[in-house]
Amino acid sequence: MGEAEREVTVRVRFGDVEQTFTGSVEDVWLSLNRFFGEFLPSFEVARKLVLSVDLQKLVEECEGLIAFSPEGVNLLVSKDRLTDNETLALWLLANYVGHQLSMIESDAVSKEELQAKLGKSGKITSTRLGELVKSDVVVKTDDDKYRITTFGVVQIQKDIIPRIKAKMGS
Repeated sequence: MGEAEREVTVRVRFGDVEQTFTGSVEDVWLSLNRFFGEFLPSFEVARKLVLSVDLQKLVEECEGLIAFSPEGVNLLVSKDRLTDNETLALWLLANYVGHQLSMIESDAVSKEELQAKLGKSGKITSTRLGELVKSDVVVKTDDDKYRITTFGVVQIQKDIIPRIKAKMGS
C-alpha cells in the first residue's frame, strides 16, 4: 500500500461547525482528540449562555392558556384575571407559538389588533406596549407591528405563565 492509500479523512459536523481532518491515522486521531478536547467544552459552556426556546416544552406550558382555531389565535384565560401586560404578552406569545407551528402566517401583531384584543383605549395599549418594549419582552418591527423577543418568551415561561396558572388555580 502506498502512502496516499494509508491516508484517512474524517469529517465532523457538530451544530453549525464542520471540520475535516486528513492525514495518517495517528495524526487524524490526535486532531480529533484535540478538537473534542478544546472545542466542545467551550461550545457547551457558550451554549448555556445562549437564550433558546424549547418549542415542545413551551407548547406544553401553554396548554389551557392559548388555542388555535380556524378563525385564528385564542386566549383561554379571561382578560379580567390578567393584568394588561400579561394579556398583551400572552397574545404575542400565542402568535409566536402559532407562527412557530406554521398555524399562522406571522408572529407580528399590529397595535390596533392588540388594542382590540386588550379592550382598552389606544393610549393605554400604547403605554403598556411601551413598557413591554422597554423591558425587552417585545420589539416593535419596521412595519409598526409588535412581536415577542426570545428574551420575552423565556421571561414569560419563567414568570408570567406560572403566575397566570396560579391565578387560574391550576
